[in-house]
Amino acid sequence: MTRPRIATIFTGGTISMLVDPAAGGAVPALDGAAILARTPGLDRIAEVVPVDLARTPASAFTFAGLLEIAAAIRDRCADPTIDGVVVVQGTDTIEETAFLFDLLQRSAKPVVVTGAMRNAGEAGWDGPANLRAAARVAASAEAAGRGVMVVLAGTIEPADDVTKTHASALDTFRSLNAGRLGRVEDGRVIFEREPGPRRGPLALERAAEPIPIVIATVAMDPSILDAVTALGPAGIVVEATGAGNTAPGLLDAATRAMTAGIPVVLTTRCPGGAAGTAYGFPGGGASWVRAGAMLAGTLTGPKARIALALGLGAGLARGGLSTLLAGPGASGPAVRVDPADAAGAAAGGGSR
Repeated sequence: MTRPRIATIFTGGTISMLVDPAAGGAVPALDGAAILARTPGLDRIAEVVPVDLARTPASAFTFAGLLEIAAAIRDRCADPTIDGVVVVQGTDTIEETAFLFDLLQRSAKPVVVTGAMRNAGEAGWDGPANLRAAARVAASAEAAGRGVMVVLAGTIEPADDVTKTHASALDTFRSLNAGRLGRVEDGRVIFEREPGPRRGPLALERAAEPIPIVIATVAMDPSILDAVTALGPAGIVVEATGAGNTAPGLLDAATRAMTAGIPVVLTTRCPGGAAGTAYGFPGGGASWVRAGAMLAGTLTGPKARIALALGLGAGLARGGLSTLLAGPGASGPAVRVDPADAAGAAAGGGSR
């Protein structure tokens, strides 16, 4: 029986690390070949076509570097001899990078992102098990057309919803809104639900940046957002409290940013749920939308930032950005947006 051919792109991360006493902790050490040599049984699942790109900690990724990885994914998906793609990377930013790859992915071939929570020198290194599970999903005919997926600790998570919920737990990755797509169990790939409609795909040469994230907190000084605006960012993401609410002063500062032509996206600082228009008091979500802020559906702040950076990079105007952020099928805000405010916000709705 012919084994599926799975391109496996190695970019670094904890899965590639060993402890360096001189550095005082784990550092990148293993290339793709070394990781494969430490992953018994993988050759029984698929014929692995290794692609060594880098040994970069996930916290050090840049947009330019991520677009290079996305191009490598695209090139392998275009190869008729390749059945699927696995991306091996650090787990710190998987919830962002997998979503970025998903926004750019045009092929229906399975693309799976995986890594490890323990380094290669630790007892219970989870890298080999995660890599085998990811290869099983990438080799599964049922995985086609489901968008980019994250596979660690035996679960299959959608890129647009997955969140790292714990700093060190092996089962840290959860999809807190719609739930996981499925699981890998006893060597079987089991899908438990269909994925929701996907955003994208987008076409762009570069991402818009910088796009800072401002987190609303109790007794927050709104001049922080004014200082961010003074830097001339491509856009701003505000993580509001609860269902989209802040103090009035923070909204005033955001309004000044939108008047200056900077797109502002409103999401919640909660790990699940969405910012919305349920509250109409000054600083409530409805007042943010009236002022011209765009809602991000159930995207977390980091994911909303990815969507805004890629949407602006693709040259989307306000309407396209709003649809990209809210997601396919989302209804528009149930409040009236002031035309003057919307016009000011729209001025920053293209590539900057």
